[in-house]
Amino acid sequence: MSVEPIARVSLGDRVAHSLRELIIGGGLEAGTHLVEESLAERFGVSRGPIRDALRILEAEGLLESRKRGVFVTGLTDADVEELYSLRQSLESLAVRLAMRSAQSWDRAGDALERMEKAARMGDPGAFSDADMDFHTEFYRMSRHRRITAVWEQYRPTFTVILDVTNAQGRDLASSAAAHARLLELARAGDEDAALAALTDHLDGARDRLRRAIAR
Repeated sequence: MSVEPIARVSLGDRVAHSLRELIIGGGLEAGTHLVEESLAERFGVSRGPIRDALRILEAEGLLESRKRGVFVTGLTDADVEELYSLRQSLESLAVRLAMRSAQSWDRAGDALERMEKAARMGDPGAFSDADMDFHTEFYRMSRHRRITAVWEQYRPTFTVILDVTNAQGRDLASSAAAHARLLELARAGDEDAALAALTDHLDGARDRLRRAIAR
């Protein structure tokens, strides 16, 4: 495994992000044994942040603790189905609640504008950031602390998933247009149509991830 060292000021979440990218992107295969001392040396940090990172990724289901240490579980088809069925349930509720309580869609609109700009510039990284901000707005506007907390736990996983799938040559302009349609329906108060658009979007995301990890 080849990993560039990161700054010593980085903590467990920074290490977790780097490992998450490697696991979801295929750089660390399922079954790989992760050794704290080796990881600390490679990332240029103490073992404390490494332990924090391993705990984070174990909670996300990307790692597994066994008697002989911590091992990569990776993403199986079952994992993909679990992640997206969870997100479908969470986000459908978030969208419904947001539509009933939202005072302003301005922040979602701002995120959409950033997506459209990133699509024009051909910048998948900026697109991913704006995409995550767009969806997070539904959770924020839902005013439901517990579903928002669950989303925040899994948001880093979905962020890396989006980075990986966008890097496969995804049509960013079409994706931005789909998000624009979702926002239009939400603003108009058409709950059934908005939820149908969300389902189509998440089904497509699930399929793209399956294709990406099959490569």
